[in-house]
Amino acid sequence: MTWDITGMGAVANIGADPQEIFDALCSGRESRTPLKAFDPDKYRAAYAYEIDDRAEEGRDEPLRATRWLATAVRQALADAGLDEDLSEIPVLVGTTMREQRSSELWWRDGAQVGLADLHFGTHLKNTFGPSASYTFANACSATLYALGMATDMIELGVADTVVVAGTDSATESAFGTLDRVQNDTPDALRPFDTSHKGMLMGEGAVAVVVQRAGTGRGPVHARIRGVAMNCDAHHATAPDPDGITLAVRDAHRRAGVRPEDIDLVMLHGSGTPRNDATESGVLGAVFADSGPGPLMTAIKSMTGHTLGGSGLLSLVMATLAMRQGVVPPVLGLTDPIPQAAGLRLVQGRPAAAELNIAQIDAFGFGGINAVAIVEAAR
Repeated sequence: MTWDITGMGAVANIGADPQEIFDALCSGRESRTPLKAFDPDKYRAAYAYEIDDRAEEGRDEPLRATRWLATAVRQALADAGLDEDLSEIPVLVGTTMREQRSSELWWRDGAQVGLADLHFGTHLKNTFGPSASYTFANACSATLYALGMATDMIELGVADTVVVAGTDSATESAFGTLDRVQNDTPDALRPFDTSHKGMLMGEGAVAVVVQRAGTGRGPVHARIRGVAMNCDAHHATAPDPDGITLAVRDAHRRAGVRPEDIDLVMLHGSGTPRNDATESGVLGAVFADSGPGPLMTAIKSMTGHTLGGSGLLSLVMATLAMRQGVVPPVLGLTDPIPQAAGLRLVQGRPAAAELNIAQIDAFGFGGINAVAIVEAAR
């Protein structure tokens, strides 16, 4: 069974819609900026991948994550040829921090934020009136978890159409925690390069319309072949190769594909030494007997880590890569880590290729793993 992706929307630091983001990725544009949301004198890390949409320079605003969520959902609905009345359509939102930044601004500055505003469902109900909305806070894998739930809902007959979305804004508590616990201080997010020192936060939102195959009004962008998820609970922060391997192989099984069928892998690529080494090792083993292996890229090198929405954003970018036959490079990758030897990481400039099937990785703290397989719509 497959499920159609008929609408896509996204907002990130490098673009205001999916195509603009993809074009920026292909151009290999450096997009990190000096930290604006918080006082940089309080932290070791001086950069982030922020969306520059604040009305007043140097002054943060509440409910930005909610604002981006509505924008991404609106884009996806328009792209799918649907109106904004979701009275018969549920919305599933994946996130890491929800509206935690708004809570911080309320606590510190007295920002006018109502308790109900901290729940994405409030704004979604008032704006789109969905039949139901659910929020999944599954760390970095949240939106792929939500995607898996959407396919289950359609298969079980709960709905024919589901909107899956994700959103996160940078929060000072999370930024400060990372700033304290990372051994080194990253000045950029550099996945799989020997210069990697850790992750830096990004911001943005993403949404897709998922429909029962053949029921959409317009063109199909891609087809979901399968989504696998697990929680290995191996360690609070360190990834477990066995748990990740299980998720990858389960995704292949659910999608009915073999490793040699995969043309593109959208890597989790968080830029942390342990994660990069673990993901490289797992994929090296999984694709060891699949010829040259798939092309691989990691968009966090230009978007930063967009947290709960990162998996779905990678999926949207994979869909555009398959449609346009080009894979964006991993920015700043000049000296790959030893564990990545043999992987076909795209370096320097975009790689042109015929792409039919893509794998999307998302691996979160606590061993919350999710892998999706999507197929190009021809």
